[in-house]
Amino acid sequence: MTIILRTFLLLLLPFMAVSQNVIVKKPASRRLMGVQPDLIRGPYLQAATPTTMTVRWRTNVFDRSRVKYGIKIDSLTWQTDDSTLVSEHIIKLTGLKPYTKYYYTVGNLADTTLQGDESNYFFTLPEKDSEQLIRIAGFGDCGNNSINQRLVRDEMMKAIADKPINAWILMGDNAYSDGSDAEYQAKFFNLYKDSFLKNYPLFPCPGNHDYRDLQSAPAADNNKIAYFQNFTMPTLGEGGGVPSHTQAYYSYNIGNVHFLSLDSYGPDTKGKHMYDQGEQVEWVKRDLAANKSKWVVAYWHHPPYTMGSHNSDTEKDLISIRENFIQVLENEGVDLIICGHSHVYERSKLLKGHYGKEADFDAKIHELNSSTALYDESKNSAPYLKSKQNNQGTVYVVSGSAGALGGHKPDYPHNAMYYSNHEIGGAVMLEVEGNKLDLKWICSDGKIRDQFSMMKDVSKADQKILMKDKILQRDKKQQ
Repeated sequence: MTIILRTFLLLLLPFMAVSQNVIVKKPASRRLMGVQPDLIRGPYLQAATPTTMTVRWRTNVFDRSRVKYGIKIDSLTWQTDDSTLVSEHIIKLTGLKPYTKYYYTVGNLADTTLQGDESNYFFTLPEKDSEQLIRIAGFGDCGNNSINQRLVRDEMMKAIADKPINAWILMGDNAYSDGSDAEYQAKFFNLYKDSFLKNYPLFPCPGNHDYRDLQSAPAADNNKIAYFQNFTMPTLGEGGGVPSHTQAYYSYNIGNVHFLSLDSYGPDTKGKHMYDQGEQVEWVKRDLAANKSKWVVAYWHHPPYTMGSHNSDTEKDLISIRENFIQVLENEGVDLIICGHSHVYERSKLLKGHYGKEADFDAKIHELNSSTALYDESKNSAPYLKSKQNNQGTVYVVSGSAGALGGHKPDYPHNAMYYSNHEIGGAVMLEVEGNKLDLKWICSDGKIRDQFSMMKDVSKADQKILMKDKILQRDKKQQ
């Protein structure tokens, strides 16, 4: 073999190896020059449905938006982009599978990942009317940057460590004392960023402190306050229910539960409030008339009954809500109403028809069921029972001590309340499975100091067992 031929073969060998192994090298990633954006808020999850999820985050400078996501952390198969330069990033993911776990990252179109590892995940919501277990955490008056806020947060995280929640709700006064954007950052987003915000979709409602961000603004400018700028709500009925076309109030479904998030403080476009026969009340009536879900839960800020840090006998907003609004919900068989505002925990029995002052409350008239509903085999602890034929009665809960804490009036506890506690903070956990609804008050020391159960359409055989203050066998197995 000539020297020229050997030289030619030696030069050809590297190319032959590549061809045989069919190795295709990825192009080297482009090294980004200059200063890149910093993540200063989020990511956090909004407006969830069984097939969609909205991911939000904030950067320190304008940037473009990209969310990568997939069912496996090492295989983020899909991505959704927005080429608009923004600092408030809002990306809606669509075409998702119901009740499925997805991992995700947030970044930009240059493929810079601002955040994303095995701790960045979410579950889509279960399909409408699903009978499977759903769990919802509820925080009232949380955003005051207190030790109590941190303790309640940490205990709730322990409570969901092996039982993830589907979503969490806020009962208003989410950032003290003025609901400004800076307060939201320091006292809300910074405190929940590594726990609830990046994993569980949030459905908030506003309180009076949230409206202090722009107190001098006319009603037409209320949507400019930080609360409305910071959150994305399902206002078009995409989560279920009748479209509200306003961020102030809206409805949605999770499994077989229909939720209404209401605004007890701000005026509508005509200057009327929740307790007036205005736009919100008319929407509530339409929404409840159209609802077909087994369970209905409503939440807002100002409670109709309380003797904690606020007095429902003397404060105009609370009086008006009790006298002019709650009857609308009771007539439609709303099962549970959760409020904040008063920095205590209070829980009623199954009530209907009490619209006067505390002294007018008569348990024989206004309690449809005298049971404690603790469902723990103690005396008189059977669950509250409702049915399609008799769906009347509402349990009222005040849970306003997830941050702010303490205070009570001379007439405390309120006569309509079975259990009241102003000494320790906490948050609520709602659990619904099939025809059974449970609510637990989880305190800042991890103890459950109150709970109740409600059931619907129970068989006659099960009713006999329950009326003896016994726990059904299937529920014992789950405990």
